[in-house]
Amino acid sequence: MNTSELIKCFKALSDKTRLRLFYMLREYELNVNEIVLVVGMIQSGVSRHLKILLESGLLTARKEGSFTYYSIAGNRIARTLIEMIGQQRLDDTTFGEDVTAAAEMIHIRQNRTKRFFKSVAPKWDRLKKDVLGDFDLNGALKKRIQSGKTISDLGCGTGELFECLSENHYKKLIGIDSSPDMLDQARIRLANKPRIELRLGEVEHLPMKNEEIDTAAMAMVLHHVSQPRLPIAEVFRVMKPGGSFILSDFQKHDNESIKAIIGGSWLGFEKKQIKSWLTESGFTVKAVHSYSVNHNLTINIFTAKKH
Repeated sequence: MNTSELIKCFKALSDKTRLRLFYMLREYELNVNEIVLVVGMIQSGVSRHLKILLESGLLTARKEGSFTYYSIAGNRIARTLIEMIGQQRLDDTTFGEDVTAAAEMIHIRQNRTKRFFKSVAPKWDRLKKDVLGDFDLNGALKKRIQSGKTISDLGCGTGELFECLSENHYKKLIGIDSSPDMLDQARIRLANKPRIELRLGEVEHLPMKNEEIDTAAMAMVLHHVSQPRLPIAEVFRVMKPGGSFILSDFQKHDNESIKAIIGGSWLGFEKKQIKSWLTESGFTVKAVHSYSVNHNLTINIFTAKKH
């Protein structure tokens, strides 16, 4: 970054409101409506400040349906400024209040997702079949998972993948889901299956020790997560060096009606976005394969390694 770009960044943060936005968005990805509620300003004012931060290169924007979501950019200057701000003691309590209010926005999204899964748990397999059609997602994941390892299915739902994997020899299978109702369905399905442990927990804050697993699968989960980059960093934390991460989700699309079938916070993701999150978290992307499913949708499966 040259001097003029650096000066532009510092000018962007010279305004207190923009500093508030930068400080808050280092923690959470929010849309304009959510930001307006947090900072208590009119939308036109918030949009103007966001535009300046975007033009400075300190923020990135991601379009999702009729909304645009903002978060901190992953470039070197943004990371350095985040570090600098994090080391300072901000006497103005407004900054902390903003972060607390932003966390509440995320909490509202998470509760919406939990209510959805509570309502659909008994019929989830059928709803998923409506979208996947004849595509055998579990079979595609199984081909990428090595035997003899400790495997975790993150967002395991009703336990379909583990039912498929239990035929092979693995040290241990650990399933994690944030919905007690989905885990109840999984327990029924996996009754009397050995070496399977089911845990209640969020994929953004995995109930696992550092370097606990050899392989992680996260199948069609990310589009339900309020902050989709966080689970990827968590997977890196709980995975042993040399481990594999197999992640599948929708290619970015504009079919809003799909949410009525299987819910979700996001309409899929561009391949480059997923690759960026994987790389930023420390993974090396080894392969990406794409498959067509019902409703003119595409599923991408990413295979990544932790070195």
